[in-house]
Amino acid sequence: MAETAASTAYGPIVIAGLEHTLPPDRRIVDDPMAEHMLPPSMRFMVQTGQVPVLRRVWFWLLEAVSPGVYAGIVCRKRYIEDKVVESLDSSLDAVVILGAGLDTLAYRLPQLASLKVYEVDLPENVDYKRKALEAIYGRVPDQVTLVPINFEDQTLESALVQAGYSFDQRSFFVWEGVTQYLTEAAVRATFDFLAKAKPGSRLVLTYVLKDFIDGVNTYGQDGLYKRFRVRNQVWRFGMHPQAVDSFLSDYSWKLLEQVHSEDYIRRYLNPAQRTQPILEIEPAVYAEKQLG
Repeated sequence: MAETAASTAYGPIVIAGLEHTLPPDRRIVDDPMAEHMLPPSMRFMVQTGQVPVLRRVWFWLLEAVSPGVYAGIVCRKRYIEDKVVESLDSSLDAVVILGAGLDTLAYRLPQLASLKVYEVDLPENVDYKRKALEAIYGRVPDQVTLVPINFEDQTLESALVQAGYSFDQRSFFVWEGVTQYLTEAAVRATFDFLAKAKPGSRLVLTYVLKDFIDGVNTYGQDGLYKRFRVRNQVWRFGMHPQAVDSFLSDYSWKLLEQVHSEDYIRRYLNPAQRTQPILEIEPAVYAEKQLG
């Protein structure tokens, strides 16, 4: 079956669920909700991960396919969580998660219970998530609005405004693991929307290095390159780290921080006394909206 952006939504949540089977002092991200968002076969994988020897088997299998992806995903999720919590002192009114997939940020952080959360994703992912949330809670929690959209064919503005979003809301935007699936035109169209955000809003996004997308340097990720750039060609957009500041400035966003694999190692892996491969091709960017 051909790989699609929608079909990749499960992998990060499987990893988050397996991470939760570790002892608390060794976890980088703490996600008790992850397992409940998964279909039965993948939920079984997480549940068996509670047995240390089986967890090591699952980890070995994941690393054999994509070395470093496990650590890369848990570290990026922890980084996003840290920045959201850190920004709660900035009088936020809303959190907007672009390409939310099955992510559980809105449900695992009690600090978000008083904020409006908009989760935007492809219609098939939204339908699945709605059913999962109804199975867990009986309904979609009141503070969450699920917003179905096709990023290539619809505008964020029309979809979100119809769902009740207002540009008067100082917002935290999360754009995790999505930009590489879009064309440059679609990425810029999203930034046209972000350019209208209220000053003081915050943004965390992840992107894939352009030299990886172009096949100049695979960073030891030949399997990922063949999977996403050769066999299925679903990864289409990348950036050079040196170009990020200028790119953001074009849309009145100020770069506050850009983090790479070595930063994740120092901030998260080392304190947890974990030595494991980590993906090098997906930096994260933290930015603040300026007056436009």
